[in-house]
Amino acid sequence: MNAFQLLRQQRLARATKPFNARGGSIVRCEGCGLPVHLCACELKPQGVPNAAFCLLMYDAEPLKPSNTGRLIADVFPHDTHAFLWSRMEVDEKLLALLNDPAYSPVVVFPDSYVTDEERVVLSSTETLKTRPLYILLDGTWREASKMFRKSPYLNQFPVISVQPETLSTYRLRVAAHDNQLCTAEVACCLLQQQGDTTSSVLLHQWFSLFRERYLKIKPHHKAEA
Repeated sequence: MNAFQLLRQQRLARATKPFNARGGSIVRCEGCGLPVHLCACELKPQGVPNAAFCLLMYDAEPLKPSNTGRLIADVFPHDTHAFLWSRMEVDEKLLALLNDPAYSPVVVFPDSYVTDEERVVLSSTETLKTRPLYILLDGTWREASKMFRKSPYLNQFPVISVQPETLSTYRLRVAAHDNQLCTAEVACCLLQQQGDTTSSVLLHQWFSLFRERYLKIKPHHKAEA
């Protein structure tokens, strides 16, 4: 069981009522999150990226069928960590990870929204002394912005943003802006920017397969040419 699956189980255990998301009544595979008749677990790839990932997830994200942070944990199970975000009660295991000397934590967020003039903004990870740990704020745009602004324990770390050459192919949820990427796409861009093309392609292939099968159950989806 990877980090996302463990976090999902923890979130389910503390739920006081059923989570009623669109498509929530569909019986899904716990392994890949797809409907059981479309299960892709046998096709799930695994790789070892040059970076590690930390999914910092807003409250309900682990419960949403459309969440793509799970895909990162699928492909890189030994290099992906997942935690629920809390403003007041920070997970001690998260703090321990951020303080691990084996990693150089980097917060992934659009640099145009960084208002602190003293905050370091990176254009690449080449200057980092140890392995990058990409902290992905997993939630809606409003939730991610809140996490960025209200997580003082992240303020000490530099920020990096992605500059995708193409618009998002994500169609599982409606984004606030056309150029917003889903979490898995952001991870693909980060790996590509770092020069880890093999890992980037591997994750994108899994994302594409997940997206293709997920969209088969959407009622008004039109097949792409």
